[in-house]
Amino acid sequence: MAKHLDFPRFKRKGSGDSFRYPDPKQIKLDPGNSRLFLPKLGWIRYRNSRDVLGERRNVTVSSKGSQWFVSIQTQREVEKIASQATTAIGIDLGIARFATFSDGTYLEPRNSFKTKAAKLAKYQRRMAHKQKFSNNWKKAKANVQKIHTQIATARRDFLHKATTTLSQNHALVFIENLQVRNMSKSAAGTAENPGKNVAQKSGLNKAILDQGWGEFRRQLDYKMAWKGGMLFTVPPHYTSQECPECHHVAADNRQTQARFVCVQCHYENNADHVGAINVLERGYRLLACGDAALSRSVKQEPAEVSQLSS
Repeated sequence: MAKHLDFPRFKRKGSGDSFRYPDPKQIKLDPGNSRLFLPKLGWIRYRNSRDVLGERRNVTVSSKGSQWFVSIQTQREVEKIASQATTAIGIDLGIARFATFSDGTYLEPRNSFKTKAAKLAKYQRRMAHKQKFSNNWKKAKANVQKIHTQIATARRDFLHKATTTLSQNHALVFIENLQVRNMSKSAAGTAENPGKNVAQKSGLNKAILDQGWGEFRRQLDYKMAWKGGMLFTVPPHYTSQECPECHHVAADNRQTQARFVCVQCHYENNADHVGAINVLERGYRLLACGDAALSRSVKQEPAEVSQLSS
């Protein structure tokens, strides 16, 4: 889907602090001594996270909290491999359970923001009581940034582990085509048309964004391609209201958030598990009807990126 044009956003300090060296000839790498030469900065020592393979294209230096990172983008030929796995699985994403799979297993949510919310609020209050741009204010701001970094790091680590396991164990993965941006829009409305259940919707929005569904799908997309598998998206409507036995669709089938009981054939199961089963079945139907190309994500990683921390 094409991105909508918007006003340009100019760089400012504290928001996406990064800069790039586009000319690879200006860059010198000495992995044996764990050091990197960058123009105007000279030789910099770093901790290597992975080997830098292929032809270097550019280097990006970025700041996250109090740490600095160097990302080296490279280009190389990689032989396409066939997946070692032979199974397919459907995934239903949720709040109470982060991901429920069609085989009945599930992942508990990490809730990295929720676990740090009270601590973050405390330090934000301290920051609000300081004179802006004073030394004490800068110290308080550094504490707030540190907590945000911890939240993002914990979430990213959880998602990487989950997506790596899925890409290694399954050749086909089917997932709902959720529009996370639309699902997490504010319900406040306007002065003329105020929203309903704003506090409840606000809490739901926080929970959705805390799970990282969009990042989960992005990581799963390129990791499945790396392992020789494929990721497909299916229409999400009524996946938790359709009976997987008799295919009767009714809102009354889902009696509670977690309980599913079909009003027609009395099939009973966890509602998230039912959703995952239906996602898998819809994926198979897409493949059988030849519509899989329409549902397959086309996002690919254009080059390999090695990230080093200095």
